[in-house]
Amino acid sequence: MTAHIITIGTELLIGDTLNTNASWMGSLLTENGLKCEKAITVGDEPDQILSVLDQSLKQADLTVMTGGLGPTHDDITKKSLLAYFNVKMRRHEPTLQHVQEYFKKRSLPFSKSNYDQADVPENCEVMHNAMGTAPGMWFPEYNLAVLPGVPPEMKYLMNQEVVPRIKKLFPGTEDSYVRYFQLTGIGESTLNDLNLDGLSAYLSKNITLAFLPHASGMTLRINSREQDGEQVRKLEDYLRQKAGEYIYSEQKDEKLNLVVGRLLSEKKLTLSTAESCTGGFLANTVTDVPGSSAWFTGGILPYSNTMKINLLDVDKKMLEEYGAVSKQVALQMARSAARTLGSHLAVSTTGIAGPGGGSEAKPVGTVWVGYWSEQDHFAVKLNLFRDRLINKERTSVIALDLIRRRLLGISTLPYGLKPEYSRAPYKL
Repeated sequence: MTAHIITIGTELLIGDTLNTNASWMGSLLTENGLKCEKAITVGDEPDQILSVLDQSLKQADLTVMTGGLGPTHDDITKKSLLAYFNVKMRRHEPTLQHVQEYFKKRSLPFSKSNYDQADVPENCEVMHNAMGTAPGMWFPEYNLAVLPGVPPEMKYLMNQEVVPRIKKLFPGTEDSYVRYFQLTGIGESTLNDLNLDGLSAYLSKNITLAFLPHASGMTLRINSREQDGEQVRKLEDYLRQKAGEYIYSEQKDEKLNLVVGRLLSEKKLTLSTAESCTGGFLANTVTDVPGSSAWFTGGILPYSNTMKINLLDVDKKMLEEYGAVSKQVALQMARSAARTLGSHLAVSTTGIAGPGGGSEAKPVGTVWVGYWSEQDHFAVKLNLFRDRLINKERTSVIALDLIRRRLLGISTLPYGLKPEYSRAPYKL
């Protein structure tokens, strides 16, 4: 079965709003056995909306449209639907009651345009939007779902209303099988060429493997049918055997910070951070995990050399001799963070995030990450990019993966990095 996605909004085309809806819906539709053939974005122009809608309804088994359902003048999706189907609008009283209660609960004024939220084309089934005010609409004759563009509202309606309809309409999609492996610490080409050189023997017309790179590493997605279960298990075992040290999760949406937090909790260990070049990015990532206060004691942000000396007792002579971006300073920062904040282990970051400030000896993207525990005290040197935000994010990911690997007893480091150890005793 095939599906088309249509996202509506001029703000998506000019870059004011990032179109995350299309990628999320494409993934969900794939998981539910549909082949997503097209994802089309159009502006708030009736002629464009009608044109792409007509094409999709003629070509795809399912069409999902998002955006343009709000109460303002540029929200024209419903008017376009009236023109296409040549129908009239009707007021859906349960939706009107829901919208009125929504505004009353939040002590917001209820204006005339808010009444329009309850108006829908007369040939649609209304899908209740518990997350917002614009209802979803299902056109059964055309297998068309029209949803609000606000991501939480769209996701709620897709999961609660659209997916059940898909399973009812297309029974064969229930046989679809999707499995995810989350990896970090290795590049896509390296994984494909060196680690998975025998991969083709496990793939077929019915069993496919997609490489999906992202900021934290990459996702491997297996697509197959349930009847191919034995062959799929062989593929999964092959991936674990060949890439096991890089796999941090086999759940679709599980993040590296969540995995690290769970490992620390299980081992009853605590973590602290000392960040210079990442500017608190790592601590922010760590505290995104619910319940992180149980295993994260805190972070220090010694951005200047003065603060490195005052807050972490970094030796002034060491800074003068080696510079702030050095193995020696990264080692001292990690060790002092653990002592100052009373944690079982600590990581530090110091580097040149960019885009300026580098030198021939230490170009932009030079970063040192320090690690300390009672068993280990080492630092690794990263050679990253000229983009400041990417460098902060990549450094934080590598720091988390260092922790994960040490907690699991994996001796190797991400991306083939080599540890440079402290000559001093590890004890505080």
